[in-house]
Amino acid sequence: MADETGSTTGAGAPAASDRNTLSVGSNGPLLLHDVHFLEQMAHFNRERVPERSPHAKGSGAFGKLEVTEDVSRFTKAALFQPGASTDLLLRFSTVAGEQGSPDTWRDVRGFAIKFYTSEGNYDLVGNNTPIFFLRDPIKFPHFIRSQKRLPDSGLRSSQMQWDFWTLNPESAHQVTYLMGVRGLPRSWRHMNGYGSHTFMWINASGEKFWVKYHFHTNQGMAYLSNAEAARITGEDADFHRRDLFDAIRREEFPSWKVSVQVMPYAEAKTYRYNPFDLTKTWPHGDYPLIPVGTMTLDRNPENFFAEIEQAAFSPGNLVPGIGLSPDKMLLGRAFAYNDAQRNRIGTNFHQVPVNKPKVPLNTYLFDGQMTIEHSGAAPVYAPNSAGRSWADETGPAEDGWETDTEMVRSAYELHADDDDFGQAGILVRDVFDDAQRDAFVDQVAGALASGLSEDVLERALQYWRNVDGETGERIAKQVREGKTPEPAEGMGEAG
Repeated sequence: MADETGSTTGAGAPAASDRNTLSVGSNGPLLLHDVHFLEQMAHFNRERVPERSPHAKGSGAFGKLEVTEDVSRFTKAALFQPGASTDLLLRFSTVAGEQGSPDTWRDVRGFAIKFYTSEGNYDLVGNNTPIFFLRDPIKFPHFIRSQKRLPDSGLRSSQMQWDFWTLNPESAHQVTYLMGVRGLPRSWRHMNGYGSHTFMWINASGEKFWVKYHFHTNQGMAYLSNAEAARITGEDADFHRRDLFDAIRREEFPSWKVSVQVMPYAEAKTYRYNPFDLTKTWPHGDYPLIPVGTMTLDRNPENFFAEIEQAAFSPGNLVPGIGLSPDKMLLGRAFAYNDAQRNRIGTNFHQVPVNKPKVPLNTYLFDGQMTIEHSGAAPVYAPNSAGRSWADETGPAEDGWETDTEMVRSAYELHADDDDFGQAGILVRDVFDDAQRDAFVDQVAGALASGLSEDVLERALQYWRNVDGETGERIAKQVREGKTPEPAEGMGEAG
């Protein structure tokens, strides 16, 4: 029996039938003036928005940031003041896979947070690794394409992936992370998150600091083996998505300890690594972690499409007390992310409820498709003489930095310890234990075992010798002697 209350059209009127289309007799042709049917089909044809290019597959949940420590000496941002509690949305994702790809392929995981602060939305768009493959954003489209599919066969390609990586040695640090245990987290709950980039913090006195964000899981770090990941990939492509949703439904709320590294503003000029290079970390011995508080996820989305798929993040969404840095990747993303959302969701994506700030707005963004929030008859231009306020900051930018040189197209200036392979080698030699190092050799050798031309293979072997000579030779020996275990499904391919 149909529900007596029935359904409605998009305009709110009672719908005639969700079971039978209007036709001429039971066996006759359908009629064009069955408006409800036409509305259903026209909407169905348009019910998917374009998926994200990177980070297409993912999910997330809502929660809070609770600040338990005092970091006000570094920032005046309201969300980081002692005792502050801020609602948030955290979206996890893979980078390379499409919407239907398995959660358990070897890949970097996205870790994007939208803080609904009392000063507007602040987005922190990071990963489960503290570094990235690139340091210049002009390479980003090329990198993502190298992880996707070939233009002729539509298949993913180890050749394409390793060709790009070995021609861009700055990728070595991140690829080392990817080929190690962090490339296969057991669940989103069992991995760390990082802001990855260097950001600026400004305190109430106008003092500036450079900062990196760390989110360390309170569930403990845990990983999948290749064999476990391959089995799960075949049994449940949505394993990580299901794990998070079910854990929160059981009220096993995952949480992360939030910390920052803080570098005094002036030290950036002389620090041994370029602190704005996204392929580098700041050693904790130089800049120890400073506790901030706890982030907890305690509410699942009510509607996946409305609250997760339409969620729009951008590192350009800042609040007072937080700024960008000379990190070139960060500066490029500050434009690209919001522009991607304008294409994917629409001009007024910020009016979608999940993206709306929880503060009053006075924006001069005007009209466009799907304008819902508006300023009525108020002036739509600034300055104006009708009493509507506008922004009018003059003088030095509070969150700016100094630059006085000619325009160039160039890599970063090298600092004392800067090179492409040094920190990757430290990770292999000093961070991995013997078992992790053995598994790393097997993983890389397996990924190089087939599908590569001889010139790309030789480049890849030299790439790993440059990371660490002994480890590189072990990889080369396994590959050349054919003693390489096959990587699990999706792990020797892009992503």
